[in-house]
Amino acid sequence: MPKVFKQIFILLSLVLVLVLPYFVFAETPTIQGELKKIGGAAGYEVTNVTDTTAAGIAGSIINVFLGLLGIIFIALIIYAGFNWMTAGGEEEKVKNAQETIKKAVIGLVIVVSSYAIYRFIFEKFIVG
Repeated sequence: MPKVFKQIFILLSLVLVLVLPYFVFAETPTIQGELKKIGGAAGYEVTNVTDTTAAGIAGSIINVFLGLLGIIFIALIIYAGFNWMTAGGEEEKVKNAQETIKKAVIGLVIVVSSYAIYRFIFEKFIVG
């Protein structure tokens, strides 16, 4: 019986050591927060730096959409790789997996290109 208590104690100690850092409530400084403090100390009017505009909301929606497309790409690559590995020498399954990987990579190129175009337009024309 003492061996079980020793194992439980070791397990609880490990959990405590691994979980304890998550309960540190220190404030992490952000660039916006630091700039706000510096501007206030210099005598400039400090405005709310988290104001959202229509362009900012549209940008957030586009970022979420492109992120979801990236997740779909990863899922397709994993799915195709699994099919390829479990094909067992069947040429038809291997060809289907290769086609899925090719289409997923083409989709990734389209997503990355659209993100680059979005960032260019947003930074050059909307933000100014």
